[in-house]
Amino acid sequence: MRFLILSDIHANVTALDASLAAVQGRWERVFCLGDLVDYGPDPNEVTERVKALDPVIIRGNHDKAVAGITGLEDFNPVAQIAAQWTRQQLRPETLAYISQLPVGPTSAENVTLIHGSFHDEDEYVFVPGQAMGGLLDSPTEITFFGHTHYQGGFSYRAGHIGVIQLKPEPGPNFAALRLEPGTRYLLNPGSIGQPRDGDPRAAFAIADLDHSVVEFWRVPYDIAAVQGRMRDAGLPFPLVERIGAGR
Repeated sequence: MRFLILSDIHANVTALDASLAAVQGRWERVFCLGDLVDYGPDPNEVTERVKALDPVIIRGNHDKAVAGITGLEDFNPVAQIAAQWTRQQLRPETLAYISQLPVGPTSAENVTLIHGSFHDEDEYVFVPGQAMGGLLDSPTEITFFGHTHYQGGFSYRAGHIGVIQLKPEPGPNFAALRLEPGTRYLLNPGSIGQPRDGDPRAAFAIADLDHSVVEFWRVPYDIAAVQGRMRDAGLPFPLVERIGAGR
């Protein structure tokens, strides 16, 4: 079975739609690692799209904050403004769906899903030392995480941690990772709606576990159109600028 792995969509329906169109027919089931909303201009539209995909899903830190499950005191001023704006835009059915998103980690189809780290859904995992807990303690050999908006991840075999950095070619394209037997993986599909690894294309992954391959995809989309909606909504300029720079 082929799984589409989505994370950190951040209310960017244009990026989500472009991604789904680029890989239509290439996947059978969806996993979502959270942060459907906040930052972008389309929280209701994104939530509707994701809900229709009937995914195995967990919540992200922005989902919690926008739903009022947690406060905004840990967010920087720009993120606080965006979260407050998003709260005002949510339709009742959107708020209800976001509010009931389950806590990770969760496991399905021999894969584990987490938002931040294995032991703390709000912790960022950037370096091998931060990845060790998830690599060793996850109940499955393959674990997907989000939160950092960086595509790639980590591997562990025989006491050695490897860093996985893949760069798909220009256009809608993917770079393939061959999964090796006896190796544990902690993999980040990247962010659909707000990449931060220097590539502004929407990022996600497709896992073909029957053939031991994970495809790390990048898909271009109409960034200018999203920036226009963000400006019209009065969202903070740094967020408008950020999606164009991929930072």
